[in-house]
Amino acid sequence: MGGLSSEREISLSTGNSVMEAMTRKGLKVFPIDVDRNIANALREIDLAFIALHGTYGEDGCIQGVLEYLKIPYTGPGVVGSALAYDKLKTKEILKFHGIPTADYEVFYKNRNQSIKRNLDLPIVVKPTNQGSSFGVSIVNTEDQWEPALKSAFKYSEEIIVEKFIEGKLLAIGMNGESPMPIVHIRPKSGFYDYEAKYTSGKTEYLCPANLSEHEINKCNEVSKKVFQVLRGRGIPRVDIILDDEGTPYVLEMNTIPGMTPTSLLPMAALKMGMNFDDLVMEILKTAQLDYGDPS
Repeated sequence: MGGLSSEREISLSTGNSVMEAMTRKGLKVFPIDVDRNIANALREIDLAFIALHGTYGEDGCIQGVLEYLKIPYTGPGVVGSALAYDKLKTKEILKFHGIPTADYEVFYKNRNQSIKRNLDLPIVVKPTNQGSSFGVSIVNTEDQWEPALKSAFKYSEEIIVEKFIEGKLLAIGMNGESPMPIVHIRPKSGFYDYEAKYTSGKTEYLCPANLSEHEINKCNEVSKKVFQVLRGRGIPRVDIILDDEGTPYVLEMNTIPGMTPTSLLPMAALKMGMNFDDLVMEILKTAQLDYGDPS
């Protein structure tokens, strides 16, 4: 937990909540605040519950270290983590498999390219490899375009500009290939940014979401496909915008969702009769290696 990314504080919150849950369950737990000496620190453990959000934690890096050390770990493997963390690769894979996702363009920093977009407003500008809405902007007017680019380029050399989809923001936890109750996210500001995510009272959450059976089935089927094509494992979360026509547009698959008692995944689990501590244990049971037996 912790680590070196911009999501360090969120990771510490997740890690501490998970550690407390495992302690209540009677397990012997060793918290590791990740730094450059992580390989040495990991030699003391038998199994890793990854609560490391952001760069080095969700992108396949820590998974690769754990593979070398033959320590089973939670969440997707090296390839699955890398694919899901890179928003551009995610979009390309979704498009290839015919899974609905918003139209998009890609721009690069310091490549002497013209930052001239083809998509009409409104649009969303985001870094390709950040979480927690860091560097993400909704652009409704032309005067917001340049500041949005500047903000996104602070976090990534490569950014995505995609068509803004009006609709319901939904989060679907995946217990393997089995969808959990859907959470409808309703930020009071209209934009689910960092403040809306982590400030109490800024967002309303409805679980289960008030959807028709047909809408639930469509969202669940799309989430299953996303889990399959992005090499999901464990209990990730698929984020979707359900538009007014009933089309579920996929935003991303979050391979290491936030795990505090007020996070989205525990909220969905509780609706299916699984409390926070039991959810932590369920995730722990999915720990494994990509490459062979750990012995």
